[in-house]
Amino acid sequence: MIRYSLRCERDHSFESWFQSSSAYDTQVRRKLVTCPACGSAKVEKAIMAPQIVSKKGRKSVAPAPEPVAAQPAEVTAPASTPLLMAQERELRAKLKELRDHIVKNADNVGERFPNEARKMHYGDIEHRPIYGEASPDEARALIDEGVEVSPLPVLPEDRN
Repeated sequence: MIRYSLRCERDHSFESWFQSSSAYDTQVRRKLVTCPACGSAKVEKAIMAPQIVSKKGRKSVAPAPEPVAAQPAEVTAPASTPLLMAQERELRAKLKELRDHIVKNADNVGERFPNEARKMHYGDIEHRPIYGEASPDEARALIDEGVEVSPLPVLPEDRN
């Protein structure tokens, strides 16, 4: 996954995650990437600081901000804990909302997902929103074929 800092034509800044740089390009071309503040589909990548990781100790040389959900609480300074907790709750709520929307509005094709996605990609069947199951190897094969797929968000409480 790649996280891009983006900016819309009205100079609103926001971030978004993409499966690959080509997935970003495809989604922008299809006007699927929009500004959450104003809804504009005219977005471009903003300047970002790269994250450089050394081999020794896997420590960042020039650290970039991590997504809130990936930061362990013990690393966070005590003064910023309430803010990070609020941001994490908001992120989890949005991920749950996204997942619930997909489950409500798409067909669960289960283990047939790779075959159904290919059929739609190659025009053998009509496009419709679907979700289902695929192994990591099947998902990689779909991506290599140019089929746009994304995993459903999984939240920590789903694993209990």
